[in-house]
Amino acid sequence: MASHRKSRPTGPRVAGIRTPALATAALTSVALLSQTANATPSDDRPTLEEVEKKVDDLYRQAGSATEKYNAAKEKTSKQRKKVDGLLDDVAQRTQKLNDAREELGSFASAQYRTGAAVPETATLLLADSPQDYFDQNQLMNRLTGRQKSAVDDYVTQQSETMKKRREATEGLETLTESQNDLKTAKSTVQKKLATARELLSELTAEEKARLAAIEKKKQQEAARKAAELAKQQAAQEEAERKRREEAAQQQESGAESGGTSGGTGSSDSSGSSTPGASTGTKAEKAIAFARDQIGKPYVWGATGPGSYDCSGLTQAAWKAAGVTLPRVTYDQVNAGTTVSVSQAQPGDLVFFYDDISHVGLYIGDGMMIHAPKPGAYVREESIFYDGESSIYSVVRPG
Repeated sequence: MASHRKSRPTGPRVAGIRTPALATAALTSVALLSQTANATPSDDRPTLEEVEKKVDDLYRQAGSATEKYNAAKEKTSKQRKKVDGLLDDVAQRTQKLNDAREELGSFASAQYRTGAAVPETATLLLADSPQDYFDQNQLMNRLTGRQKSAVDDYVTQQSETMKKRREATEGLETLTESQNDLKTAKSTVQKKLATARELLSELTAEEKARLAAIEKKKQQEAARKAAELAKQQAAQEEAERKRREEAAQQQESGAESGGTSGGTGSSDSSGSSTPGASTGTKAEKAIAFARDQIGKPYVWGATGPGSYDCSGLTQAAWKAAGVTLPRVTYDQVNAGTTVSVSQAQPGDLVFFYDDISHVGLYIGDGMMIHAPKPGAYVREESIFYDGESSIYSVVRPG
C-alpha cells in the first residue's frame, strides 16, 4: 500500500514555507498603498484657512470687478447719450443740407429756363467738392447776392454734416468698446462669485462650523480695535473741548479789558462754526439714510432702492443729504478731503484695499455702515473688519 503512495513534491513544501513571509509583504504593500491613496487627497486638499483666504480674495476680486463694471456701465450710458445726440444732430444737418441743395436746384432750373450759365450751375450741383468750383471767379461773378448766400450755406452745411457724421462714427466705435468692457467686467464678477460659492459648498458641516468660529474671532478683534479708536477719538474731543473753553475764557478776558474789540472776535468765531454745522447736518442725513437701508441685500452693480453694492450705498446716502458723489470707488476717493483714521468723523467715507475696491460710511466709534459682499446684507460693522492694514484712506465729502 505504501508503494502506491505518491511522495509530496518539494516545490509546494518550499512554497508553503515562504507563504507567511510573502503574505506579510503583500499585506504591508496593500496597507502602504492604501495609506498613500488616502493621504494624497488630504495633502492636495487646501486647509480651512487656505479656503477662507481664497474665498476672501475672490470676494475682493469680485468687488474690484464690480467697480470696473460700474465704471463701464456709467461710461456706456454717457456714450450712448452722446451718440444719440450726434445722430439727431446729423439728421437735422442733413435736412438743412437737403434744403440748401433744393434752393440751389431752383436757381439751376431758373438759369436753365432763361438759358443763362446752365453748364456751370449743373456742374456745381453734381460736384463732389463744390467749393473748388466756387473759387472760379467767372462763376461767382454771375451769381446774385441771394445765390451767393445759398451757395455759402450749402458749403457750410455740407462741411458741418460731414464733420458730425465722423464724430458719430467715432462715438459708435467708442460705445462698442465700452459695451465690450461692460461684458468683460460682468463675466469676471460672475466667475469670481461662482468659484467662491463652489469652494464654500465643498466644506463639510464641521469645517463650516470652524470657519464660523474663525470669523467670530475676527469680528471680536475688529470690535476691540473699534473700541480703541472710539476711546482715542473721545480723548481728542475732550482735549478739543477744553481748548475751546480756554480760548473762550481768553476772549472774555480780552473783551473786558479791550472794550468792544472782543465782540468782533466773538462774531468771527460764530461765523466760522457755521460751515462745520452745515457739514454735520448733511452727514447726519447721510447716516440716517444708510441706517434705513440696513438689512437690504448686497447686489453687485445695484444703486437702490431695494439693494446696493458698496459704492451704490454711499452714493445714495450722500445724495439724500444733497451731495452728489461719483458712482464708483475710484472716483469717490477723490471727492473730498483725505483725513487720518484717528480724525475720522461721522459721514466720512472709509476706503479699503490697495485697489480701492470697497467703501463704507463712517458713523463714529470705529464703526461704519456698508454693503459688504454678495450673499451679505447692508449692516453696521467695525471699520477694522478685515484688519487695520486693509484700510486705504478716509475721505470727508465736500
